[in-house]
Amino acid sequence: MRLRSDSIQDQHVIASDFAFCKPAAVGHVALSDNRNPHLAWDEAPEGTRSFVLICHDPDVPSSAEDVNREGRTVPASLPRVDFFHWVLVDLPPTLREIAAGSMSSGVTPRGKPPLAGPAPRHGINDYTAWFRGDQDMQGSYFGYDGPCPPWNDALAHRYVFTLYALGVERCAVDGEFTGQQVRDAIAGHILAHASITGTYTLNPTLTGLA
Repeated sequence: MRLRSDSIQDQHVIASDFAFCKPAAVGHVALSDNRNPHLAWDEAPEGTRSFVLICHDPDVPSSAEDVNREGRTVPASLPRVDFFHWVLVDLPPTLREIAAGSMSSGVTPRGKPPLAGPAPRHGINDYTAWFRGDQDMQGSYFGYDGPCPPWNDALAHRYVFTLYALGVERCAVDGEFTGQQVRDAIAGHILAHASITGTYTLNPTLTGLA
């Protein structure tokens, strides 16, 4: 199976159009266009009954102690954890493309609802947990919300878009399901998978190096 994108070149910097935040002269960052990228795929294996799409950042700091604090830097040596940016299940087996901006365009404070209809279905991304307790931003963030790594992180982050071809028609998750829950649910049902990885940083010292 092959996955490609007109929006993201594998192992290259993601354009700010597809990010949650972009660099700013005042306040370090500003909200960005937050459009979902274009994705297309082919050569799905015989027996594919649905697809699952997950985008995750494996480079999120495991401790928030230094995150976005003036005069501090998040060291590259700090252990990292996953942060899910997009969880989409029950994509029909005949689908071969998602248009740029078709499932997300702009930041929606306090979250956004899931897709209408029975399929495909969006799970919540990890901004749901990140903004918990923030009166201006807290809510359930369904669907795609793009990169916004700490502006003082010494490490440029990777964003891995992975498409899974499954031998089942429906992913066994319900409600406000998470990326990890989907990973657990599709184990044993994956016929093939393909990935594209983009990079992104808001650290001005890393500009051009992501």
